[in-house]
Amino acid sequence: MAKTSQVARQKKRERLVAKYAQKRKELKEKGEYAALSKLPRNSNPVRLHNRCAVTGRARGYYRKFGLSRLTFRKLALEGKIPGIRKASW
Repeated sequence: MAKTSQVARQKKRERLVAKYAQKRKELKEKGEYAALSKLPRNSNPVRLHNRCAVTGRARGYYRKFGLSRLTFRKLALEGKIPGIRKASW
């Protein structure tokens, strides 16, 4: 489980990215890079990092499921992810 402060910080970044998305787009089209640099740093989408929806773990993230590898394995073995089962041949 990730630290709650890390998860909270990520959510704050997501809110800022959504809030300033339109303004960033307009400034980029105009080429006003001085004004763009005055926006909050965390409003840049590059600063976002994928995190597991259940645990908040940042590493070993599967985009297709939105889960970390550990959570994915646990839920798959419990049969809670439709269409996923352990391979056997």
